[in-house]
Amino acid sequence: MPLYEYLCPGCKLKFELLRKASESDEMACCPRCQNSAGRVPSTFASFSKDAGGVTTSIGGSACSGCDAGSCQSCNH
Repeated sequence: MPLYEYLCPGCKLKFELLRKASESDEMACCPRCQNSAGRVPSTFASFSKDAGGVTTSIGGSACSGCDAGSCQSCNH
């Protein structure tokens, strides 16, 4: 089953649920306040290692708050 992200409009909790693809667009119950929460786009990071073992992000920044040149120098 795929993992989907949801955001509660009441308490602003962002949470994940394993659901069938056929249920992905259904509202989910917030685990904190039990309000109905809608699905939000998921974000993820993708990495690659070169022959020397240096890790770099693919397709943009690996961390939205990180301005390091590579993951080796990142403080996160």
